[in-house]
Amino acid sequence: MTGTTGVPSTARFRLPGMFRLALGLSLLAEVAPTATAAGDPVPLPRLAPAYSPAAHARAADATAAIARPQTAPAISANSRFNRNQQIALHHINEYFNSFRMMEGQFIQFGPNGEQSEGVFFLSRPGRIRFRYGPPARLDVIADGSSVAIRDNRNNTQDLYPLSKTPLRYLLADTIDLTSQDIVDAVREEADLIALIIVEKSTFVEGKLTLIFDRKTYELRQWVVTDAQGLDTSVAIYNVRIGRPQKAGLYRITVSAR
Repeated sequence: MTGTTGVPSTARFRLPGMFRLALGLSLLAEVAPTATAAGDPVPLPRLAPAYSPAAHARAADATAAIARPQTAPAISANSRFNRNQQIALHHINEYFNSFRMMEGQFIQFGPNGEQSEGVFFLSRPGRIRFRYGPPARLDVIADGSSVAIRDNRNNTQDLYPLSKTPLRYLLADTIDLTSQDIVDAVREEADLIALIIVEKSTFVEGKLTLIFDRKTYELRQWVVTDAQGLDTSVAIYNVRIGRPQKAGLYRITVSAR
């Protein structure tokens, strides 16, 4: 029988170590905010297995054709972001809000060099699923209100409120990534641009970095930084947008012990 542990939405807590490595999607509870100095470089995504620059370029062009920004950005003299950053944020925001369904593969890197990979499915608002390949045997499901972490090796399942995880930024119906209330800082490299989101709420504190391609504005990677400054990153690749998905893909089954 599957064991299930519920976590109250008002509790201040830490995730178990297994899930802190799973996806790099820790709840960031009790993690001190990390400074974002102007000189911090963008963390570079690691290459996906069997990475092909030509194939990636073709996929990037296809994504750009689907999500080409259509409106002109509004430039504010009162923004802490410069003109180029405001333009980039506008384009990223349009791309990010242009799709409802996405699927692909992911590869995850832990702070001590741990590596795992699998496939993911996303349907906004609120739903995502990560299926880890062996030997991890984890299944992570968000159904719109909760996140379930299934450990298929030990036949257990833990539940967490979606609203207390960084997943809510990826799964929001719409999100304004041009807002200074959400994005704390922007870091730029030749091919990448990173948006840094710093949590400073009663129950959740920490830092989430979203990394986008500067040409297509597609999401490439996210990084969660813990209290010791250690990074867990998730890079996505072979991404496809708008494909039909199976019924029941995001269903969480809760059983008594």
